[in-house]
Amino acid sequence: MKKLSLPVIAIMLFFSCISEQENYSIRLEQDKEAIEAYLEENPIDHVHKYEDVNNGVYIFWKEKMNGDEEYVFGDTLFIDYTGRLLNDKVFDSTNDSIARAHQVHNPQRQYKPWEFIVGRQSAIQGFIFALSKMQEGDDLVTIFPSLYGYGSQVNGNIPANSPLIFDIKLVRVGKFESDD
Repeated sequence: MKKLSLPVIAIMLFFSCISEQENYSIRLEQDKEAIEAYLEENPIDHVHKYEDVNNGVYIFWKEKMNGDEEYVFGDTLFIDYTGRLLNDKVFDSTNDSIARAHQVHNPQRQYKPWEFIVGRQSAIQGFIFALSKMQEGDDLVTIFPSLYGYGSQVNGNIPANSPLIFDIKLVRVGKFESDD
């Protein structure tokens, strides 16, 4: 009996992995369809567009700087952003008036650009990916599948499996100065 149970467990694990991958693929396709439907109904004005068809990530620059300076590990990015769902419901913003207008204002919070230290802080994958494409002064809208956001987890007033939209402006890059 023990010899039989080990192969059975191995087969169950094998099929559960396939099922997980299938679930991932199904969720990605559903999100991509929802994003494409959103974009058909809500075209975004832009000066430059990035689209990753396979992964469903879109970036639309409203303003794109053409500089060549990149930020590096330890630099502090000062970021203004507003996050919303595909129904345009705002769930977070660094802008006080936007937060108040959409009933997501928190009186305990300071409304100013978010200070993100490159390589020392974390954020959701879709947001980080958009930042990786930005330079100081860039202003963009990014839309990405739930798998690059919070996935199947509920996060505050963000439902599970929600593709996300972020309006992001990289206001300033504070350069890291080492003690060397």
